[in-house]
Amino acid sequence: MKKFFKNTIVQLLIAVILGIVVGLYIEGGLLSVVVSLKHITGQVIFFLVPLIILGFIAPSIAHLRNNASKMLLFAFGIAYLSSVGASFFGAAVGYQVIPHLDIASDANALKELPENMLKIDIPPVMNVMTALVLAALIGLATAWVKSDEVSRLLDVFQNMVLELVRKVLLPILPIFIFANFCILSYQGAVTKQLPVFLSILLVVIICHYIWLALLYGIASIYSRKNGWQVLKHYGPAYLTALGTMSSAATLGVALNCAHKSPILRKEISDVTIPLFANIHLCGSILTETVFVMTVSQLLYGAMPDFFTLTLFILMLGLFAIGAPGVPGGTVLASLGLIISVLHFDEAGTALLLTIFALQDSFGTACNVTGDGVLTLITDTFAKKSAEKEAALHQQSSTTEKE
Repeated sequence: MKKFFKNTIVQLLIAVILGIVVGLYIEGGLLSVVVSLKHITGQVIFFLVPLIILGFIAPSIAHLRNNASKMLLFAFGIAYLSSVGASFFGAAVGYQVIPHLDIASDANALKELPENMLKIDIPPVMNVMTALVLAALIGLATAWVKSDEVSRLLDVFQNMVLELVRKVLLPILPIFIFANFCILSYQGAVTKQLPVFLSILLVVIICHYIWLALLYGIASIYSRKNGWQVLKHYGPAYLTALGTMSSAATLGVALNCAHKSPILRKEISDVTIPLFANIHLCGSILTETVFVMTVSQLLYGAMPDFFTLTLFILMLGLFAIGAPGVPGGTVLASLGLIISVLHFDEAGTALLLTIFALQDSFGTACNVTGDGVLTLITDTFAKKSAEKEAALHQQSSTTEKE
């Protein structure tokens, strides 16, 4: 039972339920305490955002020097295209579906909040765009000079940031969520919209299945092999991902599933499956795109315009490569984008973090299942490249003999 309540998803569910219930009855001084609690926890979370960007983006870029072969560069490319493609697909669905949902956006109907009694600001050490550029330049410079010392230092820093996420951010996240839902419930912004989130979650899961079907169809055409010979072995990996909500925790099962496929070479899948587990997040990115559109419509009265959302999606595909392997990790890694590009405030980010984390198992399961199809595509590419090089070598040898 103790282990059950330590589960992040359980804690978030409890925080949401308590926040909604307490918000229906809270008044006066206690409400002021909740407002202050939201402010302090929010300040700590947003202080960690630049550190998360530096800690996960820089090492990921630095490690690219170890994956410089043509095959691995191809793998990075198709992982990005799959993730971004899934995100644009989610955006297209969102633009069609969300306007038909019954979303009230009249801010005047919301109750006013009392003034914050404990306004202690904790400004981040740098803004999010500075952190992104710095992380990219440090990572690139480390890769170019091939510095093992700096690379190891970045890995240590990444581990330090991951510990901050696990021991600081995740423990206070339920408190932040509770405070936000308590305030939203008090104002009447969430209790009226619960059916909307259940509806949009169903839409997202259906989108996952459609995108996976599209990927496996493309892979079958490209490889001239039946993608079902991969997909039919991925049931255990999908179910494991639903339970663990972690691609890393599912890695052993995913490798075993890939090894069972008669059309995947073990020497390829042993490289690509662990790689895609860290860089291919099609399900999570698709989900985040639809959810930011829903939250924007709910709290701010309108969805992001197409240009803004396109910029967000293209950058989100890059941010996802360095996402931490924790529940809601994709959103955590992209908080800077959500704040700077979409201009979400604390209420918006809190609501997004919550609804994203509550479905994170489905997004992770989609990611893991998609890794198998990208491995099939990469395997085929490697075979074609090897055959082409062999043909060129043979042609060169024949020319020399003549």
